[in-house]
Amino acid sequence: MTESPHTVTTMPTERRPGCPFDPPKELIEAREQSPISRLSFPDGHQGWLVTGYDLARSVLADPRFSSRKELMRHHPIIDYGDIEVPPAPPGEFLLMDEPRHSRYRKPLVGKFTVRRMRLLTERVEQITAGHLDAMEKAGPSADLVTAFAKPIPAIVICELLGVPYEDRNFFQENIDTFLGGETSDEELIAAYIATQQYLAQLVAAKRANPTDDVLSDLLDSDLTDEELQGMALILLSAGFDTTANMLALGTFALLQNPAQLAALRADPTLTDQAVEELLRYLSIAKQFSRVALEDVELGGHTVKAGTTVILALNTANRDPERFPDPHTLDIHRQDGGHLAFSHGIHQCLGQQLARVEMRVAFAALLNRFPTLRLAVPAEEVALRPEVADIYGVKSLPVTWDA
Repeated sequence: MTESPHTVTTMPTERRPGCPFDPPKELIEAREQSPISRLSFPDGHQGWLVTGYDLARSVLADPRFSSRKELMRHHPIIDYGDIEVPPAPPGEFLLMDEPRHSRYRKPLVGKFTVRRMRLLTERVEQITAGHLDAMEKAGPSADLVTAFAKPIPAIVICELLGVPYEDRNFFQENIDTFLGGETSDEELIAAYIATQQYLAQLVAAKRANPTDDVLSDLLDSDLTDEELQGMALILLSAGFDTTANMLALGTFALLQNPAQLAALRADPTLTDQAVEELLRYLSIAKQFSRVALEDVELGGHTVKAGTTVILALNTANRDPERFPDPHTLDIHRQDGGHLAFSHGIHQCLGQQLARVEMRVAFAALLNRFPTLRLAVPAEEVALRPEVADIYGVKSLPVTWDA
C-alpha cells in the first residue's frame, strides 16, 4: 500500500529574517519529511512538489515530463484563473519539448562550447576592469548591482549577439521589467513588446549587413526571422539576468561569510570551486515547472497525466543526502553535480559563459577592493520578490577604504 504523501498546502515564499540565502523554512522542512510532497496550487489544482536532489534530477531528464508553455496552466504562487496559455512563440525553445526544442538549440551548441567561452576571457577581463576603474573613481561607495553586476553580463551577451553598445541600457531596463517580478501586467507587456520589436529590427539589420556575432552566424540556417528573434530573446534574457544576480547575490553571500571570503582572498586558485559552491548554495533559478504527459511513478507515488510538478532546485541543491552539511557555504567543497544550471535537454546552454564571467568578475572585484564591505546592515539589503523567476538582490550598497 502506497504511503500517504506529505502535503504542502501553499508554496512557501517567505525566507527567514537574517537568512536571505536559505530557501524558505517550510521548503527545507518539506524535504526533511519527504523528497516529494503533494502541493495545492492557488487555482485549486492538486500537483506535486519535488524537493529532493535525486528525484528533481530524474524529472529533468525524463521526457515524460513536459516543458511546453501551453501546458503550464498552474502557477505555484499566482492564480491565472481561466486564462488560455498559448504555445511558446517560434524560437523560445526553453518552453518546448523535442523535436521543436532541438531545432533551435542544436545550431547554438557550437557557439557556447567550453573552448569558445574561454577564448572570451580576455574580453571579459577588459570589461570587468573598466567597470572596476569607474567604481574606484566614483567611490569609496557604490551600488554593486548597477555599477558592476548588471553591466558586465549585459555588455558581454550584447556583444556576443551583435547588439550595438548604445542599445545595452535599453535591454537592461526592459529585461529587468519583465523578469524582476515587481511591475504591473501593463508594464510587463509593454517591455516585452518593445523588446520584441527591437529584436525584429535587429534581425532585419543583420540580414542586410551581417557582422561577426552569434546572430549573424545563424543567418545561413533555415531559421526564419521570427525564429531568430525568439532565440535572441531567450539568449539575451538568460545571459543577462541570471549572471547579474549571481554576481550581486554571490558577493553578498561572501561578505556575510568572512571566513570563506578570507580563504578565497588567500588562495585565488579556489575561485573555480567558489563559483560552483555559490551556484549550489544560492540556486537563484530556484524552481522549474514540469507537466506529466502520462501517469508516472515518482518517489513511490503516481503522478497522473496532466499534473503539474514543481521542482524546488534551491532545496534539491541543499539535500543532505547529496551534499554533506548543505546549508553551509564551503568554497573547499569537492562534491559537484549541483542543479543550478538544470539538467537534461534544458541544461543551461550558456553555463560556460556564466562561469567565465563569474570567475573573472569575483576575482577582480576582491583583488581590487580588499576592504570591500556592506554599506548598510545586511537586513536592509533589498531582495527580489519570490515571484520573480530569478532570485537576487535589487541593490547592494557597498563601501571600501579609499
